[in-house]
Amino acid sequence: MLLEIFDPKAAPRPIGIDLGTTNSLVARMRDDAPAVILDCNQAWLVPSVVHYAESGAVIVGEDAEQLALLDASNTVASVKRLMGRGGDDAETKRLGSLEFAIGETAEERKTVRIKVRDKTVTPVEVSAEILKKLKQLAVDELQRVGGAVITVPAYFDDAQRQATKDAAKLAGLEVLRLLNEPTAAALAYGLEKRKDGLFAVYDLGGGTFDVTVLNLDDGLFEVKSTGGDSQLGGDDMDRLLASAILAEHGLVESELSSAEKRAALVAARQIKHALTDASSVELDLAALVKKPATFSITRERFNELVKPLIERTGSACRRALRDAGVKASEIDGVILVGGSTRVPAVRAYVTELFGKEPLADIDPEKVVALGAALQAHQLAGEGPKEDLLLLDVLPLSLGIETMGGVCEKILPRNTTIPTAARQVFTTYADNQTGFELHVVQGERELAADCRSLARVTMRGLPPLPAGLARLEVTFKVDADGLLQVHAKELTTGKEQTIEVQPSYGLSEEEMEGMLMAALDHGETDLEHRRLIEERVEAERVILATQNALNVDADLLSAEERSAVATALTELAAALKGSSPSLIHARIEMLDGVTKAWAGLRMDRAIARVLGGKGIDGVEETVAQAKGVDEHVAAHAEARARGAI
Repeated sequence: MLLEIFDPKAAPRPIGIDLGTTNSLVARMRDDAPAVILDCNQAWLVPSVVHYAESGAVIVGEDAEQLALLDASNTVASVKRLMGRGGDDAETKRLGSLEFAIGETAEERKTVRIKVRDKTVTPVEVSAEILKKLKQLAVDELQRVGGAVITVPAYFDDAQRQATKDAAKLAGLEVLRLLNEPTAAALAYGLEKRKDGLFAVYDLGGGTFDVTVLNLDDGLFEVKSTGGDSQLGGDDMDRLLASAILAEHGLVESELSSAEKRAALVAARQIKHALTDASSVELDLAALVKKPATFSITRERFNELVKPLIERTGSACRRALRDAGVKASEIDGVILVGGSTRVPAVRAYVTELFGKEPLADIDPEKVVALGAALQAHQLAGEGPKEDLLLLDVLPLSLGIETMGGVCEKILPRNTTIPTAARQVFTTYADNQTGFELHVVQGERELAADCRSLARVTMRGLPPLPAGLARLEVTFKVDADGLLQVHAKELTTGKEQTIEVQPSYGLSEEEMEGMLMAALDHGETDLEHRRLIEERVEAERVILATQNALNVDADLLSAEERSAVATALTELAAALKGSSPSLIHARIEMLDGVTKAWAGLRMDRAIARVLGGKGIDGVEETVAQAKGVDEHVAAHAEARARGAI
């Protein structure tokens, strides 16, 4: 047996961590190749289960999984599904009803707190215990551990990613990068197998599903599109099968203890694993039903049971292909990731969906951690020898709410990250002394139909006419997918920067729903947006015209005044309707009958300003007028993007 010699002067070694729903693992580089780290029993999978003992000890992994059968109420599993969620989320309630209690107060529901023993813990704290276990495994082998690359589902939103970073901080880990799981898998596959081309990564884990289309080209890993569902995974198969077991034996789930529910889940998981190789399984359930009993199921029946779950992955795959602008036949290979892809029905479905046998020659449960180790090695400046460039993307669009409730997208989904973009906005009302920025995430045209991320208020601005104030809004998304918003009022130089950290995040089901709703309601949303924008412009024009009449009505003849009044009346009538085309036409009609009058008003204003001034005074006035023109031009450009 050969032992690796430890150099006490050597720098800390970077690691890659796959923090999974059902199981987690840690990997490192050894002899220029990634390898998973084994425990003392030569096992590399650490069950993502945490038990809180009566003594105060926290037990993680295999031992905790065994204790769950004896003390389920003080054992937490599948906590990844709660990361970044609120207690009122549907997924939180669904998991809580089966496995553990959720806090009852409003504050406890805002950020999930799980009841164990005489205290409550958050998903971040539970995940930190799992990460501590993984870190200790790495320390046992490497002695000194440096930074870590931790993988997350591609569809994790800001809150879920931030929760993962917080858990790592609690565990005493420096996060080099949060890396999307499909990208990590592609990284491991691309370097290990030395293959280039267009690939789809089909990642079905214990609690989440991701699909990513990316191009591998001589060290360049460019993500074309991504999609997924965080409420879909092997856990859901277990729950369906557990429900079938309970129903067959006349057991009502709501009447069972936590331990009995956990026992049903364990039995279901054992059956699922056995059916990977066997055509039928019979399991002794005496311990669960408290009498001699068995449960028998064939692979065919199991396949029918989980078929709806597997088919749910198809819609995300088809959308990812459409977003990438490719057909399934153009994909060079499909990389399988996640333990749930071992299910024969899943592999058969992937083969049918993409028209080719999937690639699984690297263990689908190891491949993500191996890719994370490769990326950690590179970020720590130690390699790999190949030049690597990872280009990931945003899962959903980011924008702000403008006048009328319209969502102005600043960074569209599938934008390559890290990235930044800025737009200039202006005020809607005269003498407006502040802005409220409402940051949203989603694909719909109206902010109310998107997910609210944060609200930022800027006050203390000088009162200016509508359109003269200019607010420059910059969105920055880092390599971890986390958003920072910077707002600067260009007239005063006043600025504000915020890290967008909502108290809980956006579920993948909500993301999927947003995307599907955007497709289903696309034309309706655009028409509604156009109606709102035309109404906002009509109200502005009516107000401006009425103010002008109060000052310079004497410049109009009786006939012209009647025409303006008629145009105002017809525009006001159109404003009450729902036709954006009619409102636009009435705005143009009013513009036509006031054009000559606007020229006369300009002449009067210039004469008033220049009256009694010499040459020097005229030059100064012209310079000031030029500055005003620049503001007006900037206003016109900003108004085209939206007013706040």
